[in-house]
Amino acid sequence: MSTTLSSFDSQHQDMIHDAQMDYYGKRLATCSSDKTIKIFNVSKDSQKHARDLVSHEGPVWQICWAHPKFGSKLASCSYDRKVIVWSEDHGQWSKYFEYSGHQLSVNSISWAPHEFGLALVCGSSDGTVSVLTHKGVNDWSTVRFKAHETGVNSVCWAPATVPSSLLNEPNSASAGKNAPTGRFCSGGCDNMVKIWQLNSESGEWIIESALEGHSDWIRDVAWAPDAGLPYSTIASCSQDGTVVIWTQTDSNSLVWSKREIESFSSPVWRVSWSVTANILAVSCGDNTVTLWKESIDQGWNKISTLHDNENTNDQNGAL
Repeated sequence: MSTTLSSFDSQHQDMIHDAQMDYYGKRLATCSSDKTIKIFNVSKDSQKHARDLVSHEGPVWQICWAHPKFGSKLASCSYDRKVIVWSEDHGQWSKYFEYSGHQLSVNSISWAPHEFGLALVCGSSDGTVSVLTHKGVNDWSTVRFKAHETGVNSVCWAPATVPSSLLNEPNSASAGKNAPTGRFCSGGCDNMVKIWQLNSESGEWIIESALEGHSDWIRDVAWAPDAGLPYSTIASCSQDGTVVIWTQTDSNSLVWSKREIESFSSPVWRVSWSVTANILAVSCGDNTVTLWKESIDQGWNKISTLHDNENTNDQNGAL
């Protein structure tokens, strides 16, 4: 967008916690402590408020657009313990599905890659994770299990493509080996990042790895998009002011290597990858966003720093 943040009227009455563009970059969804979600139509030079989605009874922490192959759908999670899937039909938005299976605030949501169908993972302050899978009209299956002894602050689905599969020549022998398995990561108040994998036979989610490297709450986890490289990468950030890059070089191994890119002077709230997975955006509690780029030797160099001097509020507010 060519307009600046200062010229954008959010129309929210309280703190904004998340803002997400849709798949085509034509619409922007925002959510706030004012309990509302707002949809904006976005063009090169303007943003036009199109719709308010109102049903949550508490602050809305996060929103997430589904892949367009499932139509126009948006998920939201809130302090009110609810997860809502919204659907648009001919310009009219309505509640498509509501899940109220958590006992405390739902802090994070992430849609699965479209190859796995319409499925949503949710993380809650009650320490559990739910996986909601659409089976048909008005038919959803729900699986909920304990993921962290204390709260879950963030969840993120892994790419569907097996690492290095784009580099291999497709053949009948490798097709089965390279079949993707559902995986996601979670970050919790127990200072741990956990990797979960779906057991295709039992349909249960089992823990694959538990990664220890932070000394305080994990605030966000982000699985890097698939870029055809022969390894998996996860970024995690923490209340302790650190950002860690975790790398799994062998998909058949449970070993993840750890690299800390820098110690920050304040808690780190969010991490976000570029679509090419070589640039990481880091959002801190001091209202700065830094951009980091991976070097040839797999180190991480800071390439840019953005400051927001007008807003000194804590932008996390997830718990």
